[in-house]
Amino acid sequence: MTEDRTLRTSRILPFSPEEIYGAFASPELLAAWWGPEGFSNSFEIHDFREGGRWKFIMHAPDGTEHQNESKFEVLEPNSKIVIHHDCPPNFRLTVGLTAEAHGTHITWNQVFEDAQTAQVVRERAGSANEQNLDRLTRVLEQAKNAV
Repeated sequence: MTEDRTLRTSRILPFSPEEIYGAFASPELLAAWWGPEGFSNSFEIHDFREGGRWKFIMHAPDGTEHQNESKFEVLEPNSKIVIHHDCPPNFRLTVGLTAEAHGTHITWNQVFEDAQTAQVVRERAGSANEQNLDRLTRVLEQAKNAV
């Protein structure tokens, strides 16, 4: 059972599964929306393939830098992305994409190694996953408007 180790969020976004999957596949787009409000990213490696590495620095608004390293475990185009975060706090993020009449239902399930870590992240990061989806929405809206 992983219920006590899991942070979940989901919503319907007004974009196709292809557009959302593409926002993970494109390092430029991903760097623009990944993380909570106010954060930015510098990517060192973005090898978007199953088994590929993703290494980057997340820059906090207060100037703190957070080293991140992950592996893309599962990539099912326009359907599913599984990322294993290989540095503390270790977790596996599964993003599901399901086409809906007016967009895509995105599910975001982040499973930590233990319940205590999940609780600490929940208390400290609060609505960070919701903010990720807010930022993703803005980046995809800007990309659509730029065309």
